[in-house]
Amino acid sequence: MSTQRSGPNGLALARVPEDSSQGDHGILNADAFRRMITLERKRSERSRKPFMLLLLDMGDRLPSEKNGKTLGKILTALAGSTRDTDITGWYADHCVVGVMFTEIATGDSSSVPTTIIARVTETLRKNLTLEQFNRVSLSFHVFPEDWKNDAQGPSNPTLYPDLSQREDARKIFRVVKRMMDIMGSVVALVFFSPIFLFAAVAIKTTSRGPIFFRQRRVGQHGNSFVFLKFRSMYVNNDASVHKAYVQKLIAGKADKHPSDGNGQGVYKLTKDSRITRVGAFLRKTSFDELPQFINVLKGEMSLVGPRPPVPYEVEAYDIWHRRRLLEARPGITGLWQVSGRSRVTFDDMVRLDLQYARTWSPWTDIKILLRTPGAVVLGEGAH
Repeated sequence: MSTQRSGPNGLALARVPEDSSQGDHGILNADAFRRMITLERKRSERSRKPFMLLLLDMGDRLPSEKNGKTLGKILTALAGSTRDTDITGWYADHCVVGVMFTEIATGDSSSVPTTIIARVTETLRKNLTLEQFNRVSLSFHVFPEDWKNDAQGPSNPTLYPDLSQREDARKIFRVVKRMMDIMGSVVALVFFSPIFLFAAVAIKTTSRGPIFFRQRRVGQHGNSFVFLKFRSMYVNNDASVHKAYVQKLIAGKADKHPSDGNGQGVYKLTKDSRITRVGAFLRKTSFDELPQFINVLKGEMSLVGPRPPVPYEVEAYDIWHRRRLLEARPGITGLWQVSGRSRVTFDDMVRLDLQYARTWSPWTDIKILLRTPGAVVLGEGAH
C-alpha cells in the first residue's frame, strides 16, 4: 500500500548514462522515467522484491536559473544516499522529480521508507536554506501495495503511469463503451424480460429462498459492489468447498473435473450438491447471469470485461494477478468466456484478461459480444 505525506523533505538519486532520454541535471525525462516505473513494477510482480518510489514536488515548474540551481544543489547533496541500481528522473517535467529505490528490504514495509525518508530529510536540512527546504514536499509509494483482507485495495495511480496514459488515450473509446453498456443493458433487460419472469417463477416454486442471489464482488481498482445473479443454490449453504477449490485453482494445484463426458474436463466444481435442479439449468444456459445487466446499467460492470471475483479469491491472488482488477472494468462476458472459459487454467485466464485490457476497443467488444451467443449455446465450461 502506498503511504503519503507532505512536508519539507527530499529525494535520493542515482546518475544515469547519457542518452537521448536524459533530461536536465543528468536525470531521465518524464516519458523515460515512467517507462522505468512500469518495467520495475512488472519485474517486482515476478521477483516479489518490492521497490519504493520517492517523489519530490518542487511546488511549481523550474524554468528559472534560481530554481535550477536549487534542484542541482538537492541532487548533488543526495547523490551519496543511493545505489547504482536506483533510478532518478522527472515524474512530471520540471516540476516533480522521482527516485526509484529498487529491491528494498522485504521485512517491514513501513520501516524501510521511514528510514530512507529520515536520512533524506536530514541530508536536505544540512544542504538547503530554510526557504528552499520549506518549498519542497515529499511522498513515498511502495510496491507491491498491501491489500486489505476484505480486498478493498484500490490501486495507487502514481505507481501505474502506464495505465493512466492508456486511459487518457482512450477517453473517446471509454465514452463509446459506456454508451454501448447503457444501450445494450436496456435492450437486454427488455428482450429477456420473459426469461426473467420464467426464472423467477421456477426458482420460487421449487426451492425456498429469494429469487436473486446477491454477493459482494471486487470490481475495478478493488472497489466492491453487490453482484446479482438468479439464485441457483439452496440457501444457507457452505461456501468452504468452493473457497478451497478456488484457492487451489489460483495456486495452480487444482484438478480438472469431468464435463459432459467429453473427457476434457473443466477447472470448476461440476458435481456441486448446493445447486438446485432449476439452478443447474440456469447455469448451463447462462440464464443465471441475466440480472447482471442491472449491474451494467448502474455502471458497476460492463458488457465486456474480466469476471469480478469474490473477496476470498483476491486474497489468494499472486501479485501479478491483481492487474486484472486494475486494468479493466469487470464484465458479463469477455475474451476468457469466448476462448475456453473454465477449460483454461487460472493463469491463462488472467493472461486473456490482460490481453483484452491492453487491446480493447469498441470493435473488440462488438466481436466478443457476437461470439458470446455461440459460447452460450454450446455451453462450453458452463456449470
